[in-house]
Amino acid sequence: MQKFKVTFFPDNLSVTVEQDKTILSAAISAGVYINSSCGGDGICGRCKVVVKQGRVNSQPNGIITAQERKNNVYLACLTTIHSDLDVFVPDSSRINFDKLTPEELEERLSGLYSKSEDVLPAQENFEDKFFKHSPFATKIYLELPEPTLNDSVSDLERLYRALRNFGEFPAIETGLFNIRQLGELLRDYAWKVTVTLGRRNDAVEIVLIEPGDTTGTNFGLCFDIGTTTISGQLVNLNSKKILGTKATYNQQAAFGSDVITRIVYAAKTDGLEKLHNAVSDTMNQIIKDLVSECQVDLNNVNCIVCSGNTTMIHLFLNMDPSHIRRQPYVPTANFIPVLRASEAGININPRGLLSCVPGVSSYVGGDITAGILSSRIYQKEAPCILIDIGTNGEIVLGNRDFLVACAASAGPAFEGSGVTSGMRASSGAIQKVSINKDDFAVKYSTIQDKLPKGICGSGYIDLLSEMLKVGIIDKAGKIKAEGRRIRTTDTGKEFVVCFKEDIRSQADIVINEADIENLKRSKGAIYSACAILVKHLDLEFSAVHTIFIAGGFGTYLDIEKAINIGLLPDLPHSKFIFIGNSSLAGSREVLLSNQAKTMADSLALKITYFELSVNPEYMEEYSQALFFPHTDLTKFPTVKF
Repeated sequence: MQKFKVTFFPDNLSVTVEQDKTILSAAISAGVYINSSCGGDGICGRCKVVVKQGRVNSQPNGIITAQERKNNVYLACLTTIHSDLDVFVPDSSRINFDKLTPEELEERLSGLYSKSEDVLPAQENFEDKFFKHSPFATKIYLELPEPTLNDSVSDLERLYRALRNFGEFPAIETGLFNIRQLGELLRDYAWKVTVTLGRRNDAVEIVLIEPGDTTGTNFGLCFDIGTTTISGQLVNLNSKKILGTKATYNQQAAFGSDVITRIVYAAKTDGLEKLHNAVSDTMNQIIKDLVSECQVDLNNVNCIVCSGNTTMIHLFLNMDPSHIRRQPYVPTANFIPVLRASEAGININPRGLLSCVPGVSSYVGGDITAGILSSRIYQKEAPCILIDIGTNGEIVLGNRDFLVACAASAGPAFEGSGVTSGMRASSGAIQKVSINKDDFAVKYSTIQDKLPKGICGSGYIDLLSEMLKVGIIDKAGKIKAEGRRIRTTDTGKEFVVCFKEDIRSQADIVINEADIENLKRSKGAIYSACAILVKHLDLEFSAVHTIFIAGGFGTYLDIEKAINIGLLPDLPHSKFIFIGNSSLAGSREVLLSNQAKTMADSLALKITYFELSVNPEYMEEYSQALFFPHTDLTKFPTVKF
């Protein structure tokens, strides 16, 4: 097979690939991340590139216009390589994998509205109020008595005997590596050693034996492996303090914006390996940055706890996720045994341990278990709801007596994917919108007050609410008004939020009827899932005491406008609490307390998974929710348009 050199500009990065490989595949190999929300199926149209030089072959599609073809614009996913190429990747086709700024990080991790005293926000240090401090990895300093003729037990039994003086251990085990060095280590250092213990399933493992007293240096990591964002924290396991927090975008976005697209990609040759490496490489970079900034020796990082949705955990651990999307939707595993971190490609102490918060089903994962743990829903007397508004849209309804969870296929629209001017909630994203009723003039604010680059999820909620209020769209989402900002295109009408000349951009920021349809389906999926859960348990929304909204999405969310479009139930605003990254907070609790780990395991077993797709009432409820706010306006008495 003939091979060709492909050079990507303005990065000036080159890679040699075989003939007939796609430009998108070559870009991934070169480390150039091109937006491909559909995973290379030629549907989303976000991977447009300009071929400056060379021969290609491109499949016909309705996305590239005749003018673009004249300018050598192609979809990277549908264009194969037939000579050496020079390819220009415009900003509009790139995925920004920059780390989040401190301001963005704070906003994503913390709830900005009223906080329940029982909820543990992701940025707050662990307290012993709920769980006893008993970290995943513990260091114990031992001064062993030297052997004598009257006390001639083996070195290993001598070590075990001393450890049993510190507590009741169901079983103690260690590996051959430690046993081989034990005799010499004890005698060289006067029988004074520090033992690192790690909880490994039903046993306690001696992870490491070090000379002298090193108990002051014991660190661990907790991670939330999100579909969009990966967040990690370095924690002092002795003091329980968070030493540093980092977050960055999940590089798997180069292979698709949602879990289904990534599962499909995993089935391709080397697809699973690429998706695994994308996660582990991102986590290792976060770890490297954290230990460097906090001046911690990587060898003193002894354990890591991760949470994520079921697909993310499968991809992280290089496990086949294919059956997650096939009936009867069975994952390879919900409860993962404690592993060596090195088995998952994670760079900490070579003998360090890794634990994953257990999941419930294919579409309700450990991130939701961790969210239930940190939100304390399982302790409440009155029913509460936890909503994680994302691609899956996981929802939990319950209290101390019961927990029922479901997953609504909301799609990635509220995460800025699959909509014309959508983007993640990062610098330059329009997050707040108001529209003048007389001339439809738009006022907006962006994250970090930068020039607008696009619209994030909360911005779309504001925009839809305002467009309804001033009469630009009707309750079905159709653009009915006329004016300078309203244009008719080949695919329907669109509303111009920002003209390109006003924002020094190459393209207008718009919302069109297809975007509105996508957003309508997303909001309908979330609301109808909540409604069906409540109805299934013979409750009314009025009986719900608190609705916890998890994830970075809640940072900029306007509750009133979310109710106006029918995303959230029409309840008093005081009932809504934003809790930030509850998945990361729950992971940290498991890291710092065996009691929390036991509770997480218990919760995952206690949660009843409710499959929406087989419920005959769900589609009817969903269909009714495909209007703004709903076909039954008695469910939204405070909404007035």
